[in-house]
Amino acid sequence: MTILVIGATGRVGRHVVDQLLVRDAGVRVLTRDPAKADFPAAVEAVRGDLLDIDSLRAALDGVTTLFLLNAVTGDEFTQAIITLNVAREAGVDRIVYLSVFDADEAVNVPHFAVKSGAERMLAATGAGATILRPTYFIDNEAMVRDVILQHGVYPMPIGGKGIAMVDARDIAEVAAIELVRRERAPGKLPLETINLVGPETLTGADVAAIWSDVLGRPVAYGGDDPSGFERTMAAVMPRWTAYEMRLMAERYVSDGMIPHDGDRERLTALLGRPLHTYRETALRLAAA
Repeated sequence: MTILVIGATGRVGRHVVDQLLVRDAGVRVLTRDPAKADFPAAVEAVRGDLLDIDSLRAALDGVTTLFLLNAVTGDEFTQAIITLNVAREAGVDRIVYLSVFDADEAVNVPHFAVKSGAERMLAATGAGATILRPTYFIDNEAMVRDVILQHGVYPMPIGGKGIAMVDARDIAEVAAIELVRRERAPGKLPLETINLVGPETLTGADVAAIWSDVLGRPVAYGGDDPSGFERTMAAVMPRWTAYEMRLMAERYVSDGMIPHDGDRERLTALLGRPLHTYRETALRLAAA
């Protein structure tokens, strides 16, 4: 039996592949350029694209289980729905889909709306799937490392409600556990949703305090200014992406990402270990 991993070259996807190999699963990855994919020899890398139907069908041939992680792109929704349709056509009824925390609530944020739409399709078609809903990735902090170190400011406008940031390694390990559980089940399992959260709910001021302690010098929180954040991001990325990041930041400021009752306990029981902390990543980035 083979598990197809889509999104395998990203921060989460590479960890998913590693975790599947540890569990002796057969792994196939879909990538635009297998020669550059740099996966272990046990991994079957196939060339393809989510909007190339023929290559997608070929990648799904003989597959029993699918991990789907769509990158944030302008056609993310089309990619997701086409992939789920082709998987259904191929008889793949064991799916782990990477969504986002409270996807159905932030309806004005494109990335959240996309995930919510894909979740609705999975539910409406009776798919045997685990929907994973991660909060803000701790690993995103690599993008702002230089600003923190050089200017002593934590620039992400995450607000004062608090976000239970989650480590990509925890996301990937839960994904692998669910993929293997579904693949090895005697039949299709019912739809299930798992919130992926971190061990602490941190505000912007909390994060700045962690960085201050790690660096041994003051780090200030840049404040709740999503519009200013958009202007800064627009200098280094497409304008539509910067605008979407502003919309996400507005959601962080207004609502935060607060774990639901039992989320943390469920994850630690599933993993059999504590969740990775924000401080671990801050220490690693500071030493890099």
